[in-house]
Amino acid sequence: MIRIALDAMGGDKAPQETVAGAIEAAQTGVQVLLVGDQAALGPLADGSGLEIVHASEVIDMHEDPARAIREKKDASVSIAARLVADGSADGFVSAGSTGAALAAAAFVVGRLEGVGRPAIASVFPAIAGGVVVIDVGANIEVKPENLAQFAVMGAAVATTYLGKTAPRVALLNVGEEETKGRDLEKAAFGLLTKGPTNFVGNVEGRDIAAHVADVIVTDGFTGNILLKTAEGAARFTGAALASELLADDVLLDVRSHLTAAITRLTERLDPEYYGGAHLVGSKGVVVIAHGSSSRVAIANALEMAAEGARQGLVQRVVDGLQG
Repeated sequence: MIRIALDAMGGDKAPQETVAGAIEAAQTGVQVLLVGDQAALGPLADGSGLEIVHASEVIDMHEDPARAIREKKDASVSIAARLVADGSADGFVSAGSTGAALAAAAFVVGRLEGVGRPAIASVFPAIAGGVVVIDVGANIEVKPENLAQFAVMGAAVATTYLGKTAPRVALLNVGEEETKGRDLEKAAFGLLTKGPTNFVGNVEGRDIAAHVADVIVTDGFTGNILLKTAEGAARFTGAALASELLADDVLLDVRSHLTAAITRLTERLDPEYYGGAHLVGSKGVVVIAHGSSSRVAIANALEMAAEGARQGLVQRVVDGLQG
């Protein structure tokens, strides 16, 4: 059975929501290892049957990630990563400090041979299914060859989660023409054209929801801004539509149908639905959840990690890089 280690002390709502999310995930068949302070987790997990792996330390958001990972050997995120490294778990999930999770994955789990920079891949909602955007925050500055590797890693994620046999890969840019963009995008375009993925050219930000590609490649700075902007736009859209539905001149029966439709739309746009994002390029499955994750998001992140392990995401990345 697939086992996923959860940094139960990581996140704004930990440990109450992390434990509750773990219990929900366990009810769907995911075997979860709760990593954190036994005294804090025990009462919350009582009667759930979940195994607790004690960790005496926690890495706070304000701490320097790399230094904290080196100095706090007994931190919950460090031990979760160690469980993956020694084969006791098939992956780990954390809603704590993203930097600490990245550092734990790099220093404890390790990165795959040949990977220059692991990257964070997130699934964005689109008109027809989802679109993988990579990188959304791990690498602020990159080189063209990094973007070429992101394409391969993003394609592995699209194959694993979207069922795509030959995912269409595109480069995020300010225009469709090959000559557009910075020197980074221009050089990356040439590498992607010659690379092993099904590269379809440049796309603009407005093209993502239209699903003109299955994988969108960009640097972590641009990708993170794109991610946060999309989250904000989704919240605004939901709030604005809800406000309009409360208008006196909206007929009750129409309001009822529209409310149901908006509820479904909101679920598609809500980051909690996807739970988290994969750190791709690590030797193990690593899912980074939002710091404000509720139990729903934690449960979804755990299920995402379990699915990645079941579908052999890491091996798919290895195969793609070797191809």
